[in-house]
Amino acid sequence: MATSLYDLSVPTFLQTVRAVAGFLDRTTRHCAETGADLEELVKARLFPDMAPFHFQIEALTHHAVWGLKAVKTGVFAPPPPIGGMPFADLRAMVSQAVTALEALNPDEVNAWSGKNLDLDLFRPVDEEHASTSSWAPRTLAFTSETFLLSFSLPNFHFHAVTAYDILRLRGVPLGKRDYEGRLRTRSS
Repeated sequence: MATSLYDLSVPTFLQTVRAVAGFLDRTTRHCAETGADLEELVKARLFPDMAPFHFQIEALTHHAVWGLKAVKTGVFAPPPPIGGMPFADLRAMVSQAVTALEALNPDEVNAWSGKNLDLDLFRPVDEEHASTSSWAPRTLAFTSETFLLSFSLPNFHFHAVTAYDILRLRGVPLGKRDYEGRLRTRSS
């Protein structure tokens, strides 16, 4: 049996987005129990040159929901980052992503298979010296499948694991199973 575009994307996004919702809930409980400042986590970073926690949550929802909208429309156009917001709003954003993903059905998503999608990005002219290089527009030509598999899903997982790592670094008691979420095992 072939794997469909729906199978490659929606359940994969849902598994991790639901896991993120779970570790955001656990973070809320942890902060209530320990007196840690929940709102301080919104600005937390792994390293000074990396984006803060709130950006990680925004980006993972954008790559899931807007990544699929890009496959549908042929254009990746997520909204601009909102910036710092209350932790409760980040939880709401993740919940809205779950709702949007759950609303997609296999026939709808599979109908988008094989479509062309051109992504316009600004990239360093000299990739090896990106921090000192000038930047130029670059168009990446994808199909629905290659966009999801080589751009959206890797970015989605990067931001999800970075959010997880920020919380771990700040003492939230999370483990690997919290990140994995509910595994999609075969039924007996």
